[in-house]
Amino acid sequence: MVKHIILWKLKDECNNDTVKKGIKTNLEALKGKIDGLVEIKVQLEKLPSSNADVMLYSVFSDENALKELVDLLKDQIKEQISEEEIKEAIQELNLHT
Repeated sequence: MVKHIILWKLKDECNNDTVKKGIKTNLEALKGKIDGLVEIKVQLEKLPSSNADVMLYSVFSDENALKELVDLLKDQIKEQISEEEIKEAIQELNLHT
């Protein structure tokens, strides 16, 4: 099992309830569409100790399933997060392989 957490700080123009709920709905809809994706949860409520706007918690059967999700994330939510955060997520994945 591979557990993975990603925190995103949204661009100001995308940081609203409509966008956040859309991200949550689209990400949680991936359950059953990625082989090896065991669990996926999106947290929109900020913790007082965090500056993240969206938190993704996911559990995978193996690293290949995680890579598939990361590849999808690059395409699906590229407009809501910065290119830097995408690069960091990919780098994190590469550190675990």
